[in-house]
Amino acid sequence: MPLHPLSNFLQSWFAGGDPTRAQLNEAARRRGTKGGGGILLQFLPPVADDLHYEERIFSSGIVATRENNAHDLFNALIWLAFPQTKAMLNRRHMLALREQGSAVRGSLRDALTQFDECGVIVAGTCPELWEAIGAHRWHEAFVMRREALCRTTRFIVFGHASHEALMSPFSGLCGKAVFLPLTEASLATFDHADTAVVDLLLARRLASTDFSPRDWQPLPLLGIPGATPENEAATYYADTRQFRPARTMLAGSSPGSRWMPTQMRHLEESPGPVEQDAG
Repeated sequence: MPLHPLSNFLQSWFAGGDPTRAQLNEAARRRGTKGGGGILLQFLPPVADDLHYEERIFSSGIVATRENNAHDLFNALIWLAFPQTKAMLNRRHMLALREQGSAVRGSLRDALTQFDECGVIVAGTCPELWEAIGAHRWHEAFVMRREALCRTTRFIVFGHASHEALMSPFSGLCGKAVFLPLTEASLATFDHADTAVVDLLLARRLASTDFSPRDWQPLPLLGIPGATPENEAATYYADTRQFRPARTMLAGSSPGSRWMPTQMRHLEESPGPVEQDAG
């Protein structure tokens, strides 16, 4: 299938056509990819049982995957590209399910689902540019400081639903972004290696605290440099239907952790295992 530029980091999987379930399972076996419960992952057809989707992954390693289905294919590919992060999402879902039961989703599970489906990783060495994006200062971030943005910041679409939507992109297509501070060395490693460094940092971040959907920064995907030729023109970012101004916050309300990049610098070098116990 033709891939959007924002999906190009998955291009190698399509060298021989769309990967099959058998190929995905072989890759998972070869890489030792495991679900949140530590069981080797398998991409298998959906089955009718009493298990919640996340519970099945956690307890048996089975990810329900329909053949010839773009949504499920991208989900599998993100499992292979970001195994630690996907396992952490699965683990935190299970914690919430055990504590609250399946009848109550709660803000944490809503946030986990939103990021799983539509998440975008903004990884870089310049938190000030993230602050501009978080404040919806689109012209500043994407036009006035575009060269610095392209030099210091990488945008990686994580959400599998977003990859599916990018097959037929439309104005206003939006992701749920989180910022990961990088050192210059980590940025260079990411540029010349693979997603492993970002996978580790994001898994640590998701394990570190509770959060809600408000902690994700809305990010118009077609505003990312390289996402569409049209955004080379400064006037592209003047469309307020797509690049909306920031909302006025009520006194005493919290805009979420997306507004605190400078306090997040310690996370890259934070000690401790990623594989935290689910309880």
